Amino acid sequence: MSHFREPYIIVALDGCDESRALNLAEQLNPQYCRLKVGKELFTRCGPQLVQRLQDKGYSIFLDLKYHDIPNTVASACLAAAELGVWMLTLHVLGGMNMMLAAREAIDGYIGQRPLLIGVTILTSHNELEIKKIGLADTAAANVTRLALMAAECGLDGVTCSAREAAQLRTACGDACCLVTPGVRPANSVVSSQGSKPDDQQRVMTPQAALAAGSNYLVIGRPITQAIDPAQALTTILEQL
Repeated sequence: MSHFREPYIIVALDGCDESRALNLAEQLNPQYCRLKVGKELFTRCGPQLVQRLQDKGYSIFLDLKYHDIPNTVASACLAAAELGVWMLTLHVLGGMNMMLAAREAIDGYIGQRPLLIGVTILTSHNELEIKKIGLADTAAANVTRLALMAAECGLDGVTCSAREAAQLRTACGDACCLVTPGVRPANSVVSSQGSKPDDQQRVMTPQAALAAGSNYLVIGRPITQAIDPAQALTTILEQL
């Protein structure tokens, strides 16, 4: 963990509209968490909302999972860097040429460049789903293979299930940034809807995820749908 800066909790604003996102930003504290803006919220509100959240002091994880031809992805990554985001994602399955183009675009940016994170296998995929989409071997084996490809292309790290974090830490080394979605607190009091896995298939508690080697934990509904989001975050941090 010494190579990475606090806060380690990234609150996912999935399912929020602009009003709800800004309200949550007022309730939470940028000293204790970062915020994730994904496809739905970005499509609804655009870069203007990202800027408003950054103006409140939050580091933004722009999780748009770019996957397109190399030039298009490179241009999109550069635009994200110019927006000032702290971290962004692209799909490793887009291929090495795409990842190398993105790396080159980010490295050419004059300013604080964002962390470039590769998406390997979505945490919503279980073993059966992986086989149905035509990938041989297990989820864990595919994650490791794709993570090593991302490292070869100079990406800063990957997203992964906490269940694969330990093997990736061994395979990719301490410099690899491991960002873990699908994190659910064990204490159902934290969330107004408990700590159900929802659409995530490969989940783990925050304590177990950090112990497994994750650097940043993405937690959404257990905080955003809590009766008191700030207290829910505080409870998670106290448990850690």
